[in-house]
Amino acid sequence: MNILLVGNPNVGKSLVFSRLTGAKVIASNYPGTTVEFTEGVMNFFGIKGKIIDSPGIYSLSPTNKAEEVAVKLLEKADVLVNVIDATNLERNLRLTLELIKSVKKPLLIVLNMWDETRHKGIAIDKEELEKILGLPVVTTCALSGEGIKDLALSISKAKNSGFKFNLPIWTEIGNLIEKVQKLSHKRHTLWDFFEELSIRPPFSFFVAVALVFFSFVLIRFIGEGLINHLFNPLFDYAYTPLVMKLNALLAPGSFLQTVLIGQLVDGNIDYSASFGLLTTGLYVPLGAVLPYIISFYFVLGFMEDWGYLPRLAILGDRFFHKIGLHGYAIVPMVLGLGCNVPGALANRLFQERREKFIAATLLAIAVPCMAQTAMIINLLGRFGGQYVLGVFFIIFCLWVVLGKIMNFFVKGQSPEILIEIPPYRRPHLLNVLKKLWYRISWFFKEALPLVLLGILIVNILYFFRVIDALAFVFSPVITKLWGLPKEMIGALLIGFLRKDIAVGMLRPLDLSLHQIIVGVTILAVYFPCMATFVVLAKELGLKDMIKSIIIMIFTAVSIGALLNFGLKILGI
Repeated sequence: MNILLVGNPNVGKSLVFSRLTGAKVIASNYPGTTVEFTEGVMNFFGIKGKIIDSPGIYSLSPTNKAEEVAVKLLEKADVLVNVIDATNLERNLRLTLELIKSVKKPLLIVLNMWDETRHKGIAIDKEELEKILGLPVVTTCALSGEGIKDLALSISKAKNSGFKFNLPIWTEIGNLIEKVQKLSHKRHTLWDFFEELSIRPPFSFFVAVALVFFSFVLIRFIGEGLINHLFNPLFDYAYTPLVMKLNALLAPGSFLQTVLIGQLVDGNIDYSASFGLLTTGLYVPLGAVLPYIISFYFVLGFMEDWGYLPRLAILGDRFFHKIGLHGYAIVPMVLGLGCNVPGALANRLFQERREKFIAATLLAIAVPCMAQTAMIINLLGRFGGQYVLGVFFIIFCLWVVLGKIMNFFVKGQSPEILIEIPPYRRPHLLNVLKKLWYRISWFFKEALPLVLLGILIVNILYFFRVIDALAFVFSPVITKLWGLPKEMIGALLIGFLRKDIAVGMLRPLDLSLHQIIVGVTILAVYFPCMATFVVLAKELGLKDMIKSIIIMIFTAVSIGALLNFGLKILGI
């Protein structure tokens, strides 16, 4: 049977779904939309069925595409499981009564977050609620798994309600609340005070900056730790000897040696510079990107379960609406500053095509990753901090201007951010790790093969000297418009694999301060690295990705030319 989980946003449906289905889940887009829902198989104490986790809705009158999909999913369900936030019974009961009145299907009520009712001084008479509605009612705490067994065993008891409507819906809810719920006084704790502080300006902005900075530092700390203490040793001591043995079997300079191994540096493999399919090709996605994906999704899962992300989104909503996005755009932008790949993956937070396109294009053009930022500081810092700040100020201005332009020209809608602010909850480590596994498994299945394919193509082009031909074709743009030496083409091409290495390649070119400013800015705003490019292509689709590429090329050419002539006027 098809069992549909239905309820308001932020009531814990996804946690209930995770507890019932385990690891075997499939995320799909509803036909004809970009709205995603999740399916899984329940085989719990001999009870089998397909569980569907629908998007959150407040009523059966949809106000956006996600809610339209949730309402349509009701038609395919055999059993409805209405998940309710027990700490906010009055608001949640509106959907419950609408389901009873309009959807004539077996129904089961789940009072989730039951543990929090005790902390908040809320007493609900579960038996009386069952009696009045004529439906089975189960209490759960999905975070800890409490009550999940009772829920699974009660699904077969779901039935049509015998509740009769005599008044308008909110009057009925008021009568119900009076009969089944009692409130008692509860003194404010330090935690309650922090909850309120984190959503009330101006203090909320200080809290946001501190938490975002801490999250950013934590992501980098975990990512760098994994690289230095796990992935690099694995590549250096376990993988490198195998690749060197393979290299010994291949003729130096041959097609296979060039494509598979790449260039040796002082007779050894340099995973940052060899650029072979089995060397840099594997190291970039696995040794450099994957650790940041792991750290990003671990921190994101913690923030999701804790309940801070909706607060952060609301704080940034007003600013981001000026460029056609809502507040959740702050997540991919901030995370992109650490590594663009997790930032690109975070674009899945957006439901509308227009929002995804604007956010992805801005991320690719005007959000430099931490490794690239470090190299820009290293290269320009010797001339003075004012030049480093100047470059990042230019990139930020470009981000704002480009966002406003796309907001004006890109067709479609940017919906208002209509989210509820949930209470802070203690994250459950096992649930965070479970979500982490779901998310990194996608990287292995979909992103990694495409990254390797892209690197293979670049290596083939390099072997047949197509790269040299490109340098000749683009030399007028590089030398005349940008005022840079034609050797810059090497950095541009390498930047498609690793932006930080591309910036570092400017050092041996003996450039002037003027040329370095132009060069690092161009490298910051043109194509993202291969791994990010592949993820964006997957998220946007072919048509939108081509449009985004055109914007990237036009922006890089224009900003390079403007900087070149502008700096000449300023005498730099």
